[in-house]
Amino acid sequence: MRPKDQPRAMPDIPFAERPWSVGSVFWRGSRAGRRALVVVAALLMVAGCRQDMHDAPSYDPLQATTFFPDGRASRTPVANTVARGQLREDVHLYQGRVDGQLAATFPMPVTAQVMARGQERFNVFCAPCHGKTGAGNGMVVQRGFRAPPSYQEERLRNAPAGYFFDVMTNGFGAMQDYSAQVPPEDRWAIAAYIRALQLTNARVEDVPADRRAELDRPAAAGTAPEAR
Repeated sequence: MRPKDQPRAMPDIPFAERPWSVGSVFWRGSRAGRRALVVVAALLMVAGCRQDMHDAPSYDPLQATTFFPDGRASRTPVANTVARGQLREDVHLYQGRVDGQLAATFPMPVTAQVMARGQERFNVFCAPCHGKTGAGNGMVVQRGFRAPPSYQEERLRNAPAGYFFDVMTNGFGAMQDYSAQVPPEDRWAIAAYIRALQLTNARVEDVPADRRAELDRPAAAGTAPEAR
């Protein structure tokens, strides 16, 4: 018999070997049991490291916020920032100018494919006002809109190719700009097609003397005269 206030003596058995301990279950159990215990422990650790990145705050364009002092969620880009693919160093191609003057030449070879593209884009964006022949009598004009000038006017026949590109880019008079609807390459293609329309009423005297012999030469299929 032991006194009531005397603690019970524990048997001298290693902790991991005691049948009632977790260590006994871990070390004496099957390999699958030990693996399951490791997985459970790992899951408990992962649950304690949750970061809630899927709940990160975001804002709609022009939405208000209290995070910035000016209350605007949309931030002004850093000065001189250029978006990827928007550097546009080729002034001839993107601004229609050479040495600060409207370009008289095209920034790419004017091929049959370029002319076909120019005709297709012209019929979509330009013909409603200018008409398919460039006479300024498109369907919109026939419905009462202000008539644009004919491409056959002497002023426009003498205008450099860069002039038409510039008007499409920046607009002119009652005509809005089409820089958002028509990319630069297509604007040049349209300018090339406009030049072709202007030549529909051309005379032999308008052809350079050193190239008049080419007028009687059959054109090869799928080719177009080289633009100069």
